[in-house]
Amino acid sequence: MRVFVTGASGWIGSALVPELLGAGHKVMGLARSDATAAAVAGAGAEPVRGDLSHPDTLRAAATEADGVIHLAFDHDFSRFGEAVRTDAHVIETLCGALAYTGKALVVTSGTPAVPGHVATERYESLPDSPGGARDANARIALAASDRGVRSSVVRLPRSVHGPGDRHGFVARMIDLARQKRVSGQVRDGSARWPAVHVMDAARLYRLALEGALAGSVLHAVGDEGVPTHDIAEVIGRHLNVPVESLPVEDFGFLGQLLATDQPASATVTRDLLDWRPTHPGLIDDMEKGHYFDA
Repeated sequence: MRVFVTGASGWIGSALVPELLGAGHKVMGLARSDATAAAVAGAGAEPVRGDLSHPDTLRAAATEADGVIHLAFDHDFSRFGEAVRTDAHVIETLCGALAYTGKALVVTSGTPAVPGHVATERYESLPDSPGGARDANARIALAASDRGVRSSVVRLPRSVHGPGDRHGFVARMIDLARQKRVSGQVRDGSARWPAVHVMDAARLYRLALEGALAGSVLHAVGDEGVPTHDIAEVIGRHLNVPVESLPVEDFGFLGQLLATDQPASATVTRDLLDWRPTHPGLIDDMEKGHYFDA
């Protein structure tokens, strides 16, 4: 297949492009700068110059492709609302380009927090859950299955970890611990985060592209729920700083995420696509030390 990928040079995209190429696909990657274009070309993909604000570019690339994987998203949480609106416009553009073609469209959301439950693919995301805002956008893509698009959504957990992660939530927790000389947790740290290794997530995106049924909701979850205390404890030990409970406000936007118990499972996903995570879980991956390299 000829696959158009937005976010091809990003954290997950950098793992996805070789995953797709290794499976025999050809890849076109959206590139908004010369540096990004060079990175995409260096990975073996064809750069498509443009960004998420260029609907004509997105429409043309999607039309040329046999399938689309949409990863790109502005993770500057100071303008999260704007990023969500842009994401909605992008998904609408891609759905329009792929309508009545039977081509695959895989978009991205987050696993929901369901009070008192382990979230599954069958649960509806709640408006105030960490994945709630993007989940509404994912529904735009899922609805396009009624217009002949083989659309699916991959919901990502709170941590997509692995060597090279410098901007994810765990990396931000480590940065805060370095600044404060304390590895912080909210209350007793019993709130749980789901997690997945970036290589396992990349493989799920490929499997969704190749074989997910229209309207599928998939969970890229390796660890169902890692207590945030366990994350803080590894950080404290590697940085040689104490682990302490800190006010929610001390963590900025991460505070509410650290305070919310949000385990999630991937049982349905594993059965549907025979997806089995094979890379280290979050704690084992952190123990390898690459998160703490200077």
